[in-house]
Amino acid sequence: MTIRATRADSFRRVPSRIEQYAMVGDTQTAALVGDDGSVDWLCAPRFDSTAQFAALLGDDSHGHWLIAPAAGGRAARRRYRDGTLVLETEFDMPEGSVRITDFMPIRDKTVDMVRIVEGLRGEVPMKMHLTIRFDYGSIIPWVRSIHGALVAIGGPDALVLRTPVETRGVGHSTVADFTIRRGEKVPFTLAWFPSHEDIPHAINSTWALSRTTSWWRDWTKQSRYDGEWSEIVQRSAITLKALTYAPTGGIMAAPTTSLPEWIGGVRNWDYRFCWLRDATFTLLALLHSGYDEEARAWRAWLLRAVAGEPSDLQIMYGPAGERRLTEWEVSWLPGYEESHPVRIGNAASAQFQLDVYGEVVDALYQSRTGAIAEREINVYHLILAMLDFLEDAWKQPDDGIWEVRGPRKHFTHSKVMAWVAFDRAARTLENSPADGDAERATHWKAIRDEIRAEVCTKAYDADRKTFVQCYGSKNLDAALLMMPLVGFLPATDERMQGTVAAIEKDLTTEGFVARYSSEEKVDGLPPGEGVFLPCTFWLADNLALMGRVDHARALFGRLIGLANDVGLLAEEYDPDSKRQLGNFPQAFTHVSLVNSASRLSALASADTDQTSGSRHRER
Repeated sequence: MTIRATRADSFRRVPSRIEQYAMVGDTQTAALVGDDGSVDWLCAPRFDSTAQFAALLGDDSHGHWLIAPAAGGRAARRRYRDGTLVLETEFDMPEGSVRITDFMPIRDKTVDMVRIVEGLRGEVPMKMHLTIRFDYGSIIPWVRSIHGALVAIGGPDALVLRTPVETRGVGHSTVADFTIRRGEKVPFTLAWFPSHEDIPHAINSTWALSRTTSWWRDWTKQSRYDGEWSEIVQRSAITLKALTYAPTGGIMAAPTTSLPEWIGGVRNWDYRFCWLRDATFTLLALLHSGYDEEARAWRAWLLRAVAGEPSDLQIMYGPAGERRLTEWEVSWLPGYEESHPVRIGNAASAQFQLDVYGEVVDALYQSRTGAIAEREINVYHLILAMLDFLEDAWKQPDDGIWEVRGPRKHFTHSKVMAWVAFDRAARTLENSPADGDAERATHWKAIRDEIRAEVCTKAYDADRKTFVQCYGSKNLDAALLMMPLVGFLPATDERMQGTVAAIEKDLTTEGFVARYSSEEKVDGLPPGEGVFLPCTFWLADNLALMGRVDHARALFGRLIGLANDVGLLAEEYDPDSKRQLGNFPQAFTHVSLVNSASRLSALASADTDQTSGSRHRER
């Protein structure tokens, strides 16, 4: 093996598509690694901390860490080790083949990222290019060598690089050239630590790889999922675990900010927070997959986050339940493929959304009927307080599930989720022996029935035979697909069949569902966004519940076919350019995938049992 510092060739990378990234993480933060060998996004020590590498939203000068063949190019193959978040990327060059293994050890204290370069065939000239830029690409650190390690410090942040490869400074970056031969391995470790603390001790990369691989495989063994599509369901479960902030149990919507919902557009949002909107489906996905401990932790996070006055309930919180998520724009970052602005924080956290009350109450109801059943007095009083507030609040217009930045309206989905809140609360108390609970349940059932009657009158367009986005509107909304999924109406109801038909006709492109028509300017933003993958999973669920199981399975197959080479999905997709869009990877998409797979597998199992029973009776 040749390990030497030589001339750093100047090069300019071709930007990676969103789907060309993979994620590694330590269940407290995550990094995105392109198939060109570059780490283009890393925030430390938490998901929502400032970025040390922000080339994802700018260029290499905003921070990245490239290890790749000197000739450049894209990987020939990538995969995660089975049952883990350990990434293996292989390059085939004329001179030989090389593998780069990337992972983040499950954290003790230090945030570590390990990259191991291994020669597979021949000998391959390699390059490393490390550009550290703290605070989203704005701070050029001081860099010095201390006891053979390279230490970079800027403000509160510090990074230490350790490797047997000789490095040198070029401009404001650190570079190295080396050659790797068959059977040789070269480790690179990078650790973040607070700049006022001592430099962390070096870790053994071989030991860390073995320990990290074992940790993930021990975790995935807990799965009870035995349905179809087990490989992609397991990958989705691992993704959800990776997006979990381990100290609190909060689950991030995504590890990134401002990846655009349309290339060149302004729909670029910070998703490094926990949405209540995802609460019930996330809980069910974890339970369906057999991860009861994660479901308990998510439920516990939820209870802590929403503590306080019901009128103060937010739609999202920080990883530890933080409420101040002030939004600001990063002027010095041009955005992914010039899609700006780049936003940090999320102003939608201050919106009023009725649906979150239904999500919270439903999540608590599902947890009482599932494998994590508990009855707690504080939960009881929380539900009482929420329903007391909601008795009047459900009649008010709100900002809706899609966080529109336009005027408040009487959104149909919001009213349906208010119905869910009263329905689940009434079910919770209807068999309670406590004084007054039976009367409360009867009262809540009356409000539930009032909401249903209003929605079926004011939100239904009898001429077009479809429900609409909001009272008095002609617009459609994919959130209407939630109505059968939460039990508001059966999917076989003719009003739902008409709604599904209308959505298939007017909101789909190549069978994939848009949230709503952005051309109608209902959200206060310029038009243009991709189709919404979670909504398309909801369509598959509706088709299955309507008895159109073959169509549902076909659509589900097309959806999982959009996953990239390592099984990851963003929030949206552009059928024309065949590109994933939006923050990546997206928890809500993977949650929807797990729940749809569970539903379709259960239906297939029921059909098999019924067919087997019929044959038995015939004999």
